[in-house]
Amino acid sequence: MKSGAKDKAEGTFHELKGKAKEIAGKLSDNPKLEAEGTAEKVAGIIQGKIGQVKKVLGKK
Repeated sequence: MKSGAKDKAEGTFHELKGKAKEIAGKLSDNPKLEAEGTAEKVAGIIQGKIGQVKKVLGKK
């Protein structure tokens, strides 16, 4: 798998995992878990964007 596609896939995974943590934190009234989820979701979005840029630039 090329680096750009791998980053995009991993970014999507972290984004979904972060969203799940965020929801679990809200449901369980756990602000720490909710913050961890938000941070992981944002990191996943950034990683996905990096993958898109690599794909456009043709990086391996």
